[in-house]
Amino acid sequence: MHLIHRGLVNKKLKENLLISFQKSFNRGFGIETDIHATKDREFVCFHDFTLKRTFNISKSVKNLNYQKLKEISKNKKAEIPLLKDLLKLSKNKFFLFIEIKPLFSKALLKKLLNETKNYSKCVFISFKHKNILDILKIKKNTKVGLSFGTNTSVKNIVKQAKNKAIDCLILDKTFLENQKINTIKKEKYFYTIKSKKEFSKYQNNNLIFENL
Repeated sequence: MHLIHRGLVNKKLKENLLISFQKSFNRGFGIETDIHATKDREFVCFHDFTLKRTFNISKSVKNLNYQKLKEISKNKKAEIPLLKDLLKLSKNKFFLFIEIKPLFSKALLKKLLNETKNYSKCVFISFKHKNILDILKIKKNTKVGLSFGTNTSVKNIVKQAKNKAIDCLILDKTFLENQKINTIKKEKYFYTIKSKKEFSKYQNNNLIFENL
């Protein structure tokens, strides 16, 4: 299975916007997106911890209520969507790999599970593995994955993959041809494929890709 990274199905679209997600669904692909929680505990589809890179504003997502965040982003013609909006847009037909960026409290994780309970194609992933382990404590049969960057040792990945409650691994593409990684009997998704050459070479794997 292939997923589109942040809805970037082509170079003309901006990341993590409803129009980008819809274009991805129109092509028949699922989405990998990032979420944060606002000051008033709303889940938003947004990559960074602050608005600096995207809007050149030095404010943190967690310190703003959603209406203020919506106002800022709408004025910049790149309205930040709620996770609720993405869920509705998906119509429960497409896989949504939801990357939890910050470390969430158990109360926030419970709220997240409640908001997504009617959407069977949600898979929760995070580089902060405590998020995932806490989710499993709250609801043990939730679909989850552990994310790993290039600085993670293969030994550590193999060790953590032994947890039977973990459904999949999200791995940097540098691990694609690692023999020990390939022996792991668990679904693996490799990010981020950014060229047609890479896509063609590795398309028999599960890929998270963009702009092809």
